[in-house]
Amino acid sequence: MLGHISKLPFFSFSTHPMNLNLNLKAILFIAACAISTGVMAQKDATNSVNWPIRPLKFLVGFPGGSTPDMSARALAEPLSRALGQPVIVENRPGASGNIAADLVAKADDDYTFGVVINGNLTSARLLNPKLPFDPATDFSFISLLTTAPLVLVTNADKPVGAEFFAAAKAGGSAWNYGSVGAGSVAHLGMELLKAKAPGLQAVHIPYAGTPQVVTAMIGGQVQMSLIAPGVAMPQVRSGKLKAVGVTGGRSALVPEVPSLAEAGINGYNLEVWTALVGPAKLPKGIRDKLSLTVARILHEEETRQRLFNQGWKAVGTSPEGLTLRVKDEAAQLGAIIRSRNITIE
Repeated sequence: MLGHISKLPFFSFSTHPMNLNLNLKAILFIAACAISTGVMAQKDATNSVNWPIRPLKFLVGFPGGSTPDMSARALAEPLSRALGQPVIVENRPGASGNIAADLVAKADDDYTFGVVINGNLTSARLLNPKLPFDPATDFSFISLLTTAPLVLVTNADKPVGAEFFAAAKAGGSAWNYGSVGAGSVAHLGMELLKAKAPGLQAVHIPYAGTPQVVTAMIGGQVQMSLIAPGVAMPQVRSGKLKAVGVTGGRSALVPEVPSLAEAGINGYNLEVWTALVGPAKLPKGIRDKLSLTVARILHEEETRQRLFNQGWKAVGTSPEGLTLRVKDEAAQLGAIIRSRNITIE
């Protein structure tokens, strides 16, 4: 038996009496490592096979009716059927979604997840080094759920196209724009728009969620905002707001809305998206099982059509796909933050 063990790599065994004790310790160390690795692998496999055995909780850091809330609820029902357990969507609005994100990062079970937006994973830490969680290390990335361009909307009595930007520049700092909070894509996107439209000086006003932004716009408290199509277009089609343009090129999600390039804003490509994350210590087997299940659901025609009708493109990626998206966008938004000297006090 010892002859076989002595052939293990990285260890050299001697039969000299003085070394027998050291040899035995080395053997026991190797055996302990092998047993520990085997137990961990078996535990992870068991967890993923038996999981879930109770309801899942999806925390959303914005109010009901907001864009991430819509994504969470569109996924919850089919996911519940696939997993055989209820999926409960719980709204925990505040701090641009970072309160809910922090609760997910600190969750000590395998049943608490978060449906988050771009900012929670890409720009929050850049804007606030004192953030109580680190997106790079405190989450288990599961899947990119949905993407959409942003629609620049304004009040019903304002012009659109190039005339809108002329009026906005003339309005100076008396004009305001709303977003779902400092550091959100809507906030940073408007600052990028201001950089691409010299003379635009609209002042940022943060709100708890997109519904509150829409209410403020209809009431005339703010004059513009970047909003996902699912929330923006019902207001536009009812005549309560006007659509100035959509980020990127024309989109199948909002075919009737011209691109911002058609109003003279060139090279402006920005999307809003939602993602599913769990705590960093989520077992890999559970993460992979959930990721595969979510991706399958998001590729089903029924789910894709439901999300499309709400203004979203269903995606469904691997954990690695979400990681790449976060990395690329963090670099893009980081450049905006540094160039505009944006901070959260």
